[in-house]
Amino acid sequence: MNERALSEHALQAGLRDIRLPAEAAGGMGAELAAAIALAAIAALMIGLIARQFLGRKPRPAPARPNLARRLGELDVLPDAERRIALLHLLKSYDPSQFSALCDGLYRPDGGPDIATLRAALARHA
Repeated sequence: MNERALSEHALQAGLRDIRLPAEAAGGMGAELAAAIALAAIAALMIGLIARQFLGRKPRPAPARPNLARRLGELDVLPDAERRIALLHLLKSYDPSQFSALCDGLYRPDGGPDIATLRAALARHA
């Protein structure tokens, strides 16, 4: 080992000049890949931060057509199709009532009657 001490100025000058030789592994391609990776990470972080601040604007709820009018339009359908249409309406207007009726939908006697479904929907009209 070298027994003489380096001066502080010589040590700092030596540290500033530390660079890889031009013929180091990877060369310009490695530096370019590192620069692209850092830029992509920075863009991702900026995007995530901007997303938090900008946020999404809430969409207005879709307008529901008049329930009484829709119930009147269903009167021209045959009973089986009317029952299915009433069940769809009940599912959208009162999901808890629909889930209560779900157990009896596949009974051999045809499920809930039309009057029961209309009465449940009439509360929302």
